[in-house]
Amino acid sequence: MQLTPLIAVHMTAALAAIAIGPIALWARRGHASHQPGSQRPRLHRAAGYAWVTLMLVTALSAVFIRDFRLPNIAGYTPIHLLVPTVLITLYVAFRALLRGNLARHRQAMVSLYVSACLVAGAFTLMPSRLLGQTIWGQWLGWI
Repeated sequence: MQLTPLIAVHMTAALAAIAIGPIALWARRGHASHQPGSQRPRLHRAAGYAWVTLMLVTALSAVFIRDFRLPNIAGYTPIHLLVPTVLITLYVAFRALLRGNLARHRQAMVSLYVSACLVAGAFTLMPSRLLGQTIWGQWLGWI
């Protein structure tokens, strides 16, 4: 698979989401002491909206990226199951926020960051994937 503009947009949004996610999570949590003033709600909100936007770009661009080499159905591989997962989890998280259920909002956002950014990100580093080939084969020359 070649690095097309669509894949470049997808990878850029995904990498930016991986970088911005911890800022949104940290800003809300604040310091370990949780003293008044330790939370940063404006930073949390700004980083959170940026992260959500990046996750939407990543998920929606993935719909148009198909791979017929890996086990697939019409070019959609198992990793494409993250597209509805991202959309549903974001819906659940914002619904919880609107209802004042901050614990559910936090749980949904943390689980989405871990599953869609960290776990899926690790799978993209497999040597059979484009990013894995680029990093391990071209940049590091290990494969």
